[in-house]
Amino acid sequence: MTHDHDLVLRPTAAQTEAALNPPPGRNGGDLVVETLAGLGATTVFGLPGQHALGMFDALRRSDLRYIGLRVENNAGFAADAYGRITGEAAPLLLSTGPGALTSLAALQEARAASAPVLAISSQVPTAGLGGGRHGYLHELPDQAASFRGVVKSVHTVRTQSQIPSAIAEAWTSALTVPHGPVWVEIPQDVLLAETAVPVVTGGDTFPEELPPRPELTAVAADLLSRAERPAIIAGGGVVRADASKKLRQLAERLQAPVVTTFGGKGAFPWTHPLSLQSWLEDRHTTDFLEDADVLLVVGSGLGELSSNYHTFRPRGRVIQIEADLGKLESNHPALGLHADARLALQALLETVGERTDPAAPERVRAVLDKVRERIASQELTLEQDVLAAVRRALPPGAPSFWDMTILAYWAWSAFDAEAPNAMHSAQGAGGLGYGFPAALGAAVADPTHPVLAVSGDGGALYSIAELATARQYDLNVTWLIVDDGGYGILREYMTDAFGQPTATELTRPDYVALAESFGVPGVRTSPKTLEADLAKALAAPGPSVVVLPAVLRMFAPTHLD
Repeated sequence: MTHDHDLVLRPTAAQTEAALNPPPGRNGGDLVVETLAGLGATTVFGLPGQHALGMFDALRRSDLRYIGLRVENNAGFAADAYGRITGEAAPLLLSTGPGALTSLAALQEARAASAPVLAISSQVPTAGLGGGRHGYLHELPDQAASFRGVVKSVHTVRTQSQIPSAIAEAWTSALTVPHGPVWVEIPQDVLLAETAVPVVTGGDTFPEELPPRPELTAVAADLLSRAERPAIIAGGGVVRADASKKLRQLAERLQAPVVTTFGGKGAFPWTHPLSLQSWLEDRHTTDFLEDADVLLVVGSGLGELSSNYHTFRPRGRVIQIEADLGKLESNHPALGLHADARLALQALLETVGERTDPAAPERVRAVLDKVRERIASQELTLEQDVLAAVRRALPPGAPSFWDMTILAYWAWSAFDAEAPNAMHSAQGAGGLGYGFPAALGAAVADPTHPVLAVSGDGGALYSIAELATARQYDLNVTWLIVDDGGYGILREYMTDAFGQPTATELTRPDYVALAESFGVPGVRTSPKTLEADLAKALAAPGPSVVVLPAVLRMFAPTHLD
């Protein structure tokens, strides 16, 4: 009698030949690139370093495309965006010690945004593992410890035969919901030594699915079917699960208004009659959501930004669908469904009853009218005109990547992403320098559309070196730099809190001249010419820079009232 567990995959003749007669001159680095190729990777990001040279030497013997950035953190941001756009695990090759540690901020953003990044770092020679201080260059007592609180999983390799399985295990971890960054480290001597391990010819992995528990789905469906004033908050989990169509179907069946979080931009059509858009930092929206008798939260942990800075106090029953177990009911008591958004929405569609509520679109319009009236009373025409110009200039289907800058804060609430997975920012971890290198990664992932990056002058200075990367690979990225002479949002925060700002003013370069010194076309624009200049830059092949000198202001917060 044959059992499933008795079945084994027999090698093909070609695999047997490759195993018995591997090509000469291979080292541990070849096992890394062979494993990545076997798993389906086509592109890797990174920077070389002394301990990692075995990996980088192996790249020239592989078909993998290498995109080299100038700073490890920027390479991490590029890999993050590549993972967000493709849904694949983005390999990030790094060296030991300073090189590895420089990537930490990018990996924190990837973890917060559930972006699948497979970071593979070198390590000091094997003799230096375990905490002994041998004085190797770049040595840390425990390099992996620096990453355990940041990434999903850590995998330390000690022998060459461990490399394929360790990378495959990490790949599976990165792509198991919730997606996220993972860390693999391999000692220098293991990477450099000639290998007798056969050529890696396979590597399929199958991340486990995360369906909802059926008894919880039944309760959630009953609550939603009987609700009088249902509402939905759609987070980034909807976008990552490619569940936007299912969300729309459910919202229309329930006649439930939908607001998207900043990470969930594009999860629901902006102009749909049931769309409350993304005005989460607004008391009118908060009041409306608090009044829902059943609130369905999909793919969001209702963190600081998604809860109007924790002033949101739901009075009705909350149903939360969340793939990250740590976020389930972390901020509000709820009927918690630990599940992938797509599978959970499909289960609800199969069980929920249909509601009729002709007044729902009218209630949505009333909220949006109140929001518009509040913003209009603050004399913020310049900010709204600039954001509208960016929207008109951006071609359909073109993704945008936003740094932590005032215009991005406006975009979180007021920008129509037009499609799922089309607008991304660093609001997960909130670090500076994300926009431009992330846009480069997106352009590598999909060269069929131009990509827009938006930064302030402060954030731009984190990423200037990557103009060389953009030029080297001729990537179709237009970089809009809003130059207000400093850290604009911090200037506002400090002025509001203390009456005057400190440490926010910056000496900065002539960004147009600087771009041109890299061989990248640059133009200085104005609010009146922004749309035309930006559209022209986006239409031209290759990288470009558009500089807008302007001091923008934020709309008044409501969480302090």
